Amino acid sequence: MKTARLTAAMAGVVALTVSACGGSAQSGTDRTANQKLVDGKTFTYAIPTDPGTLDPAITVLSVARNLDGFLYDSLINLDAKGQPEAALAEKWEATTTTATFTLRKGITCSDGSPLTANDVAANINYIGDPANKSPLAGVTVTSGTKAVAEAGKVKVTSGAPDAFLLRNLSGLPIVCAKGLADRKTLAKGENGTGMFTMSEIVPNDHYTLTRRKDYTWGPGQFDPKQKGLPDKVNVRIIPNMTTTANLLLSGEVNAAPINGQDQQRLRAQRLFHADLTSPFGELFFNQAPGRFGADQAMRRALTQALDLAQVAKVLTRDGSAPVKGMVTIEPRPCEGDSATGKMPAFDVAAAKAALDQAGWKPGADGIRVKDGKRLSLTAIYGTQAGPTMAPGAELMQQGWKAVGVDVKLKGVDSPGISQALFATGEWDISMAPLGFTLPSQLVPFVSGGEPPKGTNFAHIKNPEYNALVAKAATQAGEAGCADWLAAESALYAKQDIVQFANSVVPTFGSNAKFELGNGYLKPSSIRMYS
Repeated sequence: MKTARLTAAMAGVVALTVSACGGSAQSGTDRTANQKLVDGKTFTYAIPTDPGTLDPAITVLSVARNLDGFLYDSLINLDAKGQPEAALAEKWEATTTTATFTLRKGITCSDGSPLTANDVAANINYIGDPANKSPLAGVTVTSGTKAVAEAGKVKVTSGAPDAFLLRNLSGLPIVCAKGLADRKTLAKGENGTGMFTMSEIVPNDHYTLTRRKDYTWGPGQFDPKQKGLPDKVNVRIIPNMTTTANLLLSGEVNAAPINGQDQQRLRAQRLFHADLTSPFGELFFNQAPGRFGADQAMRRALTQALDLAQVAKVLTRDGSAPVKGMVTIEPRPCEGDSATGKMPAFDVAAAKAALDQAGWKPGADGIRVKDGKRLSLTAIYGTQAGPTMAPGAELMQQGWKAVGVDVKLKGVDSPGISQALFATGEWDISMAPLGFTLPSQLVPFVSGGEPPKGTNFAHIKNPEYNALVAKAATQAGEAGCADWLAAESALYAKQDIVQFANSVVPTFGSNAKFELGNGYLKPSSIRMYS
């Protein structure tokens, strides 16, 4: 399950958007300005791959968690400003070690049975129990976390101090008692607490969902009688982005995230869109004993050899968003900038000098040699990240070759990235970024245990980072932000992470409008237009 957790964090899927809001709507006028809200419609939503299992305590794929949002509600929602608002819970309070949630009355499951505090506690306990090996354990719920039910309330004791305990717990999708008893039903999206129920599954083709008429506990002041709510949702699996864009323009698809050049013609037709910022250009160096990246001077030289501003332009087609830290989704829990000025600038002469000083001398073909060994490294990147990743990787390869480093590129899919980073360890440079919604979620990936006992896949050892996050974890929410930001800066300063480009991904709407929350489309926000 740790392998799945690592795969989930890799950008291209950015699956760890599980406890924050995010996504901004466009400014100006879109097509819907001249359309009217209509009832009784089917909302057709295109996604690029089949989600597989829908069990929300097991899946970490963003496409599955997106669909889970239609089926399973959370304890608390976050509004556009990142402030908590009622969902399954109407009241809450939390410190860094304990939290209490008071449930709304009258909440029912998809089969009509009541949702109880015991059910909610069991959801949290399942993830907190290490024996269940949930990939969310240690990322959103600290291992050893326990919950108890008492008179309509759920009281939680965290397994360790958690600065964002409220946000981590509040974003968990809650399933009903029958699903807890038989998790195979959850894999099919059954026994939910959400706005929709699953009515048909045709794998790799479509998923059909029906809106619950008894659903009244949506986020904040949700009104189930408001105009424009869809009666059904049809989730279609469409791998080809150009096909999806064509269907958006024809009105056969009502919503879809779009990467690449097809964005231009959709914007030109004034389609509505809500945008999400995600990490895209990011480097990790393998610091395992005996690896080239174990020496910080060599990590710095590899970074200085690259014109990262130019690489960012290639990766994002000149659309890179500013890099301010590891958390990219707005509004960020910690405002501030941990990245700017912390990474070395493009400096070929300095890179060459560092390699010379380390004893790597240019060979006859320009590739450096030391003790008879050529300086040859392996860099991996995700093929699922889109068409710009390969040319971006090739541009970095050219930069490294110019200073005498022979870098062999290896494009692999998500399972391949996980295998290399987490199982075999056969890599030197990783171009697969990590996406998080809270700074605390980064901790297990850059500190602590290494594979196979932990998720610190790059074998990072940064005492300054460890000390700062230990201090930050004892301070609730924003109180610890200065320490969280300083901790990230410590990683950038040592080239434990080199983050240089973010990508803005729009989800376009046709005859529909919606909001993005938790990094995903919010079902209660969908409005259909004629």
